[in-house]
This record gives sequence, C-alpha cells and structure tokens, in this order.
Amino acid sequence: MPRSFFTTTDSEWFQPTEHARGPWDPDACHAGPPTGLIARAVEAAVPDKQLVRLSVDLNKPVPYAGFWVTAAVVREGRVVTRSRAELVDGDGATCVSAAGLHIASVADRDFPTYEPPHPAGPFAAAEIGDFPLSGPLHGLPNFTGPGIEIAYPPGETWQPGPTTVWMRTVPLLEDETPSPFQRICPLADCGNAIGRNAEPNEVNFVNADLTIALHRHPEGEWLGSQATSHWHPNGIGQSDALLFDDFGVVGRAIQTLIIR
Repeated sequence: MPRSFFTTTDSEWFQPTEHARGPWDPDACHAGPPTGLIARAVEAAVPDKQLVRLSVDLNKPVPYAGFWVTAAVVREGRVVTRSRAELVDGDGATCVSAAGLHIASVADRDFPTYEPPHPAGPFAAAEIGDFPLSGPLHGLPNFTGPGIEIAYPPGETWQPGPTTVWMRTVPLLEDETPSPFQRICPLADCGNAIGRNAEPNEVNFVNADLTIALHRHPEGEWLGSQATSHWHPNGIGQSDALLFDDFGVVGRAIQTLIIR
C-alpha cells in the first residue's frame, strides 16, 4: 500500500494514490487531500505569515489522473497578506480555485479569551472504528480505506446525524511532514460525511466548496471534527464542523452542499 496521498517527482505535478480517490467517482479525488496540497502551495508563497483561512471553490472534479498546483500572492501587507491558488488538470482546465488569508503572528501574550468545553474529551478515551460512510459508491480502494484511521469518543457512532470523530491520515507526500494546516485539510472536507443525515445510497450530499478557518495551529496527528449538516427541501445544504485537537478547539470548516 502507498504511504501517502500523492507522489511527485518535481513538486509541481502530483499523482494521486488510491488513498486520495473519492468515494463518489472512481476517476475523481476526495477534495480533502488536494486541499492540503493547495494549503502547502500558499504557505510556501507566504512563508512569513500564518495561514488562517483557506476558501476553496470546487469548479470541477479533481482528476485522479493527476494535476498541477500553482500559487501566488495577490496583495501583500505588513500584517495581512492574501494569496490565490489553482489546481489545473492535464488539459489545462482549472478544477479548483482557492483564496488564502495569512496574518502575521506576535509573541505570546496574555490576551483575555474564552475556551469552550472540549468537544470530545481526551483522545485516550476514544475507540477505534470504521469511517462513518457505510461504503463507497464504487468498489475501488479510496479515501475511506486504510489511508485513514477513525476513533469515536464515548457515546458516538458511525450512524447518520450530528457526529464527533477523531481522524489520523497518511501524509500528503511520503518524504514530507505536513504543516498543521495541511494535516487538518483531509478531515476538514469530511464534515458532509461525518454529519450526514442519510446514507449516500439514499441521498447525494456533494460539496461545492470548502472554507477552513483556524485561529491556532492544531497539534498532533489525531485531529477531531464535530460535524452537523443542514439539508433543506430546495436541494441546498451546509455542513458545519468544529475542528479540534487534544487541547481544544482550533477552528471551523464550512461546506456548501448540493443535496439531490
């Protein structure tokens, strides 16, 4: 089995492994790992500031056949810098466009803050389980397979409805340690599956975008999501996921959903 989501020989063209294949279409990637590569690209473009928000528009399915990722600074400031990135397929079509927000951090200060109760409690109390979806819509190895590990806090199950999980994944690239923002991207794009209201053989709930906002770096390999999905009769929905690590909340992930 491969030990990463992607391989590359030049850090420009990325070839997905079976861990990155999506559960919906065997020829398309799950959007989480490619989002991690986009985070990687914009972080490299803005190395002097912290990536705090990444807004991703999924214009076309991300091809399992491979793709390029490019990134550039669009407005550089002393405190705030904005970046743009594109994921382009082998025919030159832009499949994903993204915007990054980067803020200069300061030395730790004793600012007043609010720490909500931990969404899941300590990771040590969780139990290893299966990915929330009951199964892929095709029979090929994919993102929900051995490339990820899932653990459930006490009282949580894989059944539909608002759900809290822990997840650990293979890295984006075998010879690199992902940044904290990159590491949480695969989990952040799972809110629609974790907090689904029915199984995919009953209802499709594909996301058209993904926004990840982090107020601090997540720590550790095991990261968590407390996800709820709002599905409406007009066929439009939203997944709202609170993201956390073993020390508390780190941010949120929002997906706009197409319900069919």
